Amino acid sequence: MGVPARGALAAVVAATAFACYLNSLGCGFVFDDISAIKDNRDLRPHTPLKNVFFNDFWGTPMHKEQSHKSYRPLCVLTFRWNYMIHQLDPMGYHLLNVILHVGVCLLYFRTCLMFLPDVASFVSALLFAVHPIHTEAVTGVVGRAETLSSLFYLAALITYTKCCRSKRSTGWRSLIMSMFFVFIAMLCKEQGITATAVCVLYEIFVVQRVRALDIVLAVKSAFDGKKISPTWSSEGTKRLTAVTLVTFSLLILRLHVMGSKLPVFTRFDNPASVASTPTRQLTYNYLAAVNLRLLFLPIDLCCDWTMGTIPLIETLLDVRNVATLAAHSTVIGLLVTAVLTRSRQTSIIIIMSLAMMILPFLPASNLFFPVGFVVAERVLYAPSMGFCMLVGYGWHILCEKSKKISVILLLSLLLAHATKTYVRNYDWLDEYQIFMSGLKVNDRNAKLFNNVGHALESQGRFKEALNFFNMAVQVQGDDIGAHINVGRTYNHLKMFKEAEDAYLKAKSLLPKAKPGESYQARIAPNHLNVFVNLANLIAKNATRLEEADLLYRQAISMRADYTLAYINRGDVLIKLNRTKEAQEVYERALFYDSNNPDIYYNLGVVFLEQGKASQALAYLDKALEFDPEHEQALLNSAILLQELGRAELRKVARERLLKLLRKDSNNERVHFNLGMLAMDDHDSESAERWFRNAVALKEDFRSALFNLALLLADEQRPLEAAPFLNQLVRFHPDHVKGLILLGDIYINNIKDLDAAENCYRRILQLDPTNIQGLHNLCVVMVERGKLGLAAQCLERAAALAPQQDYVHRHLAIVRARISRLPKEELAAAGVSEEDVERFDESLWMEQPDEEQQPQSQPLHQQQTLSGAGDSGAAVDDPTSEQFLGKPDNSVFLNHAVVHNHLGSKPQQKQGSGDTVNARRAPVNIKGPSKHQPSAQQQQPPPQQHHPDSVVDGLSSMLKQQPSATSGVFDRTISADATAELELAQKRAASARSKLEQQQMLIANRSQAAAITRSKV
Repeated sequence: MGVPARGALAAVVAATAFACYLNSLGCGFVFDDISAIKDNRDLRPHTPLKNVFFNDFWGTPMHKEQSHKSYRPLCVLTFRWNYMIHQLDPMGYHLLNVILHVGVCLLYFRTCLMFLPDVASFVSALLFAVHPIHTEAVTGVVGRAETLSSLFYLAALITYTKCCRSKRSTGWRSLIMSMFFVFIAMLCKEQGITATAVCVLYEIFVVQRVRALDIVLAVKSAFDGKKISPTWSSEGTKRLTAVTLVTFSLLILRLHVMGSKLPVFTRFDNPASVASTPTRQLTYNYLAAVNLRLLFLPIDLCCDWTMGTIPLIETLLDVRNVATLAAHSTVIGLLVTAVLTRSRQTSIIIIMSLAMMILPFLPASNLFFPVGFVVAERVLYAPSMGFCMLVGYGWHILCEKSKKISVILLLSLLLAHATKTYVRNYDWLDEYQIFMSGLKVNDRNAKLFNNVGHALESQGRFKEALNFFNMAVQVQGDDIGAHINVGRTYNHLKMFKEAEDAYLKAKSLLPKAKPGESYQARIAPNHLNVFVNLANLIAKNATRLEEADLLYRQAISMRADYTLAYINRGDVLIKLNRTKEAQEVYERALFYDSNNPDIYYNLGVVFLEQGKASQALAYLDKALEFDPEHEQALLNSAILLQELGRAELRKVARERLLKLLRKDSNNERVHFNLGMLAMDDHDSESAERWFRNAVALKEDFRSALFNLALLLADEQRPLEAAPFLNQLVRFHPDHVKGLILLGDIYINNIKDLDAAENCYRRILQLDPTNIQGLHNLCVVMVERGKLGLAAQCLERAAALAPQQDYVHRHLAIVRARISRLPKEELAAAGVSEEDVERFDESLWMEQPDEEQQPQSQPLHQQQTLSGAGDSGAAVDDPTSEQFLGKPDNSVFLNHAVVHNHLGSKPQQKQGSGDTVNARRAPVNIKGPSKHQPSAQQQQPPPQQHHPDSVVDGLSSMLKQQPSATSGVFDRTISADATAELELAQKRAASARSKLEQQQMLIANRSQAAAITRSKV
C-alpha cells in the first residue's frame, strides 16, 4: 500500500483517538491530580524552576523519607506550562493529554508498520487508540506521565532502527538521538528506560537476523561445552555495547537521584509486599494474570486496586492459581511458537510484541522492588502496545482464512471498546463520580470508601461523609487513616467527644515501639497526623494546652522533620504566652522545610505578638515570596501595610486585597478591609459599598455593621443607619457603642424617646458605671420634662465621673431651669420645693420590658442607600470630619470628630491539622489560631468650644468622652463639646412660657465604638 494510503490510515487513527476522548475535556481534577497539580507548588511561576528537578512528581523533595521517589521532572514541567497559560482550568490539561495520546497512536502506527502489514498495523493502532484500559492514563491528568513517556519510548525505538539499517555500518547520530530519547522518556516516567531493552532485542532478532531457535541451540551448546561463533557483526556489537553502557549509566543516575533509598509504603498500599513466603510469590504471580485479563477483557475497571481489593493467595489450593497458570502458559506458548515456527517474520512479530508487552511492565511487576499499588490500570498503557500488536497480527491470520468473520469480529470489538472508553470517561468527571464507580465493582477497598467520604466532605456534606468513613472502618478495621477521617468528620460536626475517641482509636493502632528498632522507620508518615489532629482537638480546651503540647512533642520525637507538628505546636505555645519558644519551634521547622510559606507566616505572627511589626511584615512578605497566593499572608500583610500610614504602601495593600477578592469574592473580611482602605482615602461612597457587601455576605458581621451605620450617620443619613444598628444589637446585644449611636438616632431623628431609653438602660445593665449611657439617659429625662429625675440622674453621673466638666455644666443648666419654674409647675416636673431627692439607682438599673427592646423601625422610618461608587483607596493621615446633626429646635448643639486609629491584628491559621488518607488529599498544611496583641488606645483630641446662641439666651454643647474599648487597632469617633449658660436679659412671662414649650434636646452624638479590624 502506498504512502498516501498510509497517510489516510494514520488520519483515521488520529481522528478515532481524539473522538474517543473528546468528552474527557469536561472532566475536572480528581484523585492524584489534586496532589500532583492543585497542591503542587512546583507548578507555580513563583517557585524556582530548578525545584522541578529536585522534587518528586508530587512536589516533595526526593531526599525526604515521605517522598514517593517518582522522579518525573519533564512531566511536571508540562504541568507547569499548562499552569502558566491557564492556571487551574482543567480543560487545558485534559486537552494536552488527548493530543499526546493522538501523538502516541500515530507513532505506534508507524512502529507497527515496521513489523506488520499495513492493514494489520492499522487494526493494531485502532485497537490501541480505543482500548478502555487507557482511560486512566489519558483522562486522568497525572496519566500524562504514561503518554509522554510512551511518546519518547516509541521515538527512541524508531530512531534506533535508523542507526542500524546495515549490519556493517552504524548511524551514530541516530544512535545518540535514540539514547537521548530514552533519557527523555525516563525523565517523564521511570519505565522509559526499558526502551533500551527493546532496542537490544530489535538489534539481535531483526538487524542481526538471529532466530529464536539459534538462541536455544546456542544455550544448549554452551552447556555441552562446545564453542559457538557469533553470527552478528562487529558493528552490532558496538551498538549493543553503547546501549548497554547507556542503560547502566541511566540506572546509576536514577539510583543517585533516589538517594539509594526505596520509597516507604504501608501494607495497605501493597499487602503482598509485607506477606511471607509463599504468599508473596503466589500473589505477585496472580497479579500478572490480573493485568493480562484487563488487557483481554477490560471490564470492571477501577481507579484504585489497593487494600482488600485482591485478597492475598496464601495456599496452592486457591482456585485463583489456575488463572496464574493460564497466563504464564499463554506467554510460554507464544515463546515456544516463536522458537519453533518456520516463519522468521512470525517469530520476529511474536518476540517484539512480547518484548513491548512485558519489558515496560517489569518496573511495576514487584519483581525487582515493591511498588505502592496492587494493580494500576495506567501502567498498562505502554505494555498494551505489544498486546495490541499481537491481536492485530492474530486478526491478520484470521482474515486470511475468513475475511467476513474477521471483519465482523473486528468491528464488534472496536465498537465495544470505543463505547466503553467514551462512557468510562464520564466516571472521571469529579471525585465523587470516580470513587463511586470504583465501589460499584469493588466493595472490599476501604480506601474507596474513604475517598468517597473525602469528596462529600469537600462539599460540606459531613453526615454523608461520616457514613462512608464508618463503612471504611467496617471494611478495614485496622486502617488508621479511616479512624482519623472519622475523627475529623466528628470534629466538623461539633461532636468533640466522639472525635477524640476516634483519634484515640487510631492512635492505639499505631505500631508499638520495640527495643533496638527505629520507631520512625516503622510508621507511615501520614499516620503521624493522628497526633496532630488529636492535639488540635484537645487544644480547643484552654485547660488542656499542656496535654496538646505533649502530643506534638511526641510526634516530633518520632519524626524530627515533621513540620506540621512544629507549626501546630507553635500555635499552642503562643496560646501559652511562650512566644520566644514558639519562635524557636518555627525556626527549627524552617531548618527542615525552608520553602514552606506557612512557617514564614507563623513567624510573622510570633513577631507581631512580640510587638515587632516591621519584622512581622518581613516574614509575611517572605511567605508571599514562596506562595503569592497565600491567603492569610495576603490579607494580614495588607492590613499591616495599611497601618504604616503611607500612601504607596496602601496601594500595595489594596492590590493584595483585590487579589484575594478575585480568588474568593465571598470573603466578607476582604470586603471589610477594602472598606477600611476606602475610609482612609476619604472615599465614603466606595467604603459604603464594601461594607454593604461584607454585611450581605455575613449578616452578623459586627465590625462591618457598626462601621456602615457610622458611615451613614456621618453622611447625614441616620434613618438609613438605624436598621443596621438594630441588626447589630440583635446579633450583638452587648455592643455598647452601637447602642449609644442607636439611642442618639432615636432621640435626634426618629423622636422615639422610649426606644432611646431602652438603649441606654441596656448599656447600664452591661456596665452600670458607663457615663455615656447614664448621661444620655439623663437627656431622655430632660426631653420628657422630668427635670427633677434628670437632676438626680446628672448628680449620679457627676458622682461617678467628677472629672467630667460637661456633666457638671449640664447639671447646672437643668438646675437653672428648675429654679425658674413656678411653684405650681414643680410637681409636674418631678421636683419638690425643698430640694431634689437623692438619686434612685433603679432609674438606670431597671430591666426594660422585652417588647421595649430596640427594634427595627417601620419601613416608613427607614431609608435604604443606593449603590456606592468605585472601590476605595487609602489616606495618609487620620481624618477629621464633623457630624452636625442638630435639629431645628435643639437646645444643645452637638459636634463630632472622626479620628482614625489605624491598626489591626492579622488573621492566623487555625491549627486543625486535618489530614486525609494516603495522597488522596494532601496534607492540608494549618497554622496558629487567633491571638490579639495589645495596642495603645489613641488619646481623644483636645476640647473645642463652639458657642451658639439659642432661644432664651441658652446655648451649650454636649461633650462626650471616649469609652473604654476591648478591641485593638481601633478607629474611634468622639464628640467634643462645651456648654455656656447665658441668662435671659428679660424674664418676661411670654418668653418664659415659650421656653417651657421648647423641646430641650441634648443631642448625643456618640463617640463611635472601636472600628475593630476583626480577624478570624
